[in-house]
Amino acid sequence: MDILGIDEAGRGSVLGPMVIAGVVVPEKMEKVLERMGVKDSKRLVPNRRTILSRKLKKMFPHEMVVISAREIDDLRASGVNLNEIEKNAMESILLKLEFDKAIVDAVDVKAERFQENLRIDTGLNVFAEHKADDKYIEVSAASIIAKAARDEYIKDINKDYIKSGGIGSGYPSDPKTKDFLSKYTYDEMPDFVRKSWATVAKMK
Repeated sequence: MDILGIDEAGRGSVLGPMVIAGVVVPEKMEKVLERMGVKDSKRLVPNRRTILSRKLKKMFPHEMVVISAREIDDLRASGVNLNEIEKNAMESILLKLEFDKAIVDAVDVKAERFQENLRIDTGLNVFAEHKADDKYIEVSAASIIAKAARDEYIKDINKDYIKSGGIGSGYPSDPKTKDFLSKYTYDEMPDFVRKSWATVAKMK
């Protein structure tokens, strides 16, 4: 059985894109992934994520959707919430890859509702669970690909700001990110800032 795992990185970030990745792993390869050290990307150091992501992309069919900060702001302004944005990205991956069963990390508080919506929209065999990236190695693999890609985007953005202290991780709780944002007025914010985030919107 070929299992598709899907996960995201950067959902709650105030800077940079959100990345959704999917990877198809034959069930017989699960032990190989375990031996490789595949686990939820949050439990791996950045360098290890990068190495594993390269290996996984060479080994298995995969797809990625990158949604920029500007796109997220524009979609939210048009009434599309973050759950819907992520659901649409997941559906595009589900429709591009061939698999027998898909497991996704549920973004809705009600995993069953999210699962049902994905099944209705795609007509495919999809299961949604909370913390799927920690429970299923296929979703862990997807989380590694997504996080490694997002890390690269943040690294590239950071190059232009490193002399002035850098941008940090991009998450609102990061003191470096807070400091970076404090240097701008709302209208001066660079285009990789999610202006619709409460952290930034209150600066209007």
